Amino acid sequence: MNNREIWARTRDELISALTALGYPAELGNEIAKHIGSPRGMERMISYLNYVKPAKVEMVVDEMISIRSEIDAWREKKASQEANAAYNDMLNYGFDDDDDP
Repeated sequence: MNNREIWARTRDELISALTALGYPAELGNEIAKHIGSPRGMERMISYLNYVKPAKVEMVVDEMISIRSEIDAWREKKASQEANAAYNDMLNYGFDDDDDP
């Protein structure tokens, strides 16, 4: 299964979980777009199945929370990669092949 199929399958599961709670399918599409990853959508599905939120505000709040955690994780990874590159530069110098 390719990434697009995984994303679509997970989105459909998210929509199913939301509609089972009485929310419109369109909300599921918007949440899937906003979260943007199958793992994030799976976390949202787990939340929906476990908590069964009665208000749409709770659903949206959880969506924002999941997205914030995803963004923080990506920022942390980018920072770690930049730090590793900087440390390599400090330890090994610049990689200049033009020096005589």
